[in-house]
Amino acid sequence: MLEAYLLTLAGVIAAQASPGPNLIAVASVSLAQGRRAGLFVVAGVSSGMLVWSLATAYGLATVLEWFPHSLTAMRVVGGGYLLWLAIKGVRAAIAGKPGSIRAARQPLSNERAWLRGFLVLLTNPKAVMMWAAVATFLFGAGLSPAQVLAFGPVGALSGLIIYGGYALLFSTGLAARSYSRFARWIEAAFGAAFGALGGRLLVDGIREMRS
Repeated sequence: MLEAYLLTLAGVIAAQASPGPNLIAVASVSLAQGRRAGLFVVAGVSSGMLVWSLATAYGLATVLEWFPHSLTAMRVVGGGYLLWLAIKGVRAAIAGKPGSIRAARQPLSNERAWLRGFLVLLTNPKAVMMWAAVATFLFGAGLSPAQVLAFGPVGALSGLIIYGGYALLFSTGLAARSYSRFARWIEAAFGAAFGALGGRLLVDGIREMRS
């Protein structure tokens, strides 16, 4: 279980650190309103991660109970999706054109800042696909639904740390100006981590189809 957790966590951390809707929401609010509002957005994002981890853990568990052989198809589809994300990350790193981050225009209360982060995570199709692929990988490693669900707080905690760090950094002008220097390396790390996770899923799925 520990090995599966560590490999999955590496991919999740890389995804959280890379540019995307979650990071843009955190950074834009932090730029406009400072660290407090940014941290409330972070709390909303992490709360949404717990929701998706619960839905994918027990949703996929139900599917696998009804259709035991569907895990093979999920491995192939999930592995292919993660490899596609990995390729996009590598291409973005090569091109050196990270998504632009601008200060949010509308002031937000603490509650609305939390809600923005929560809704951004829940309405982000990449997030649900990523959590579904993560759950598929963990189920394929032999973990129980409870063990897969237990990874949710781990992923949410890493999100709190990573996005919280971004909130603190982007509340200063220096971090906002220097972020673009590191974005390419972050994208490259994202591509490598998701490439490893997706490749393993895809290979396992193809092997099962041939056996």
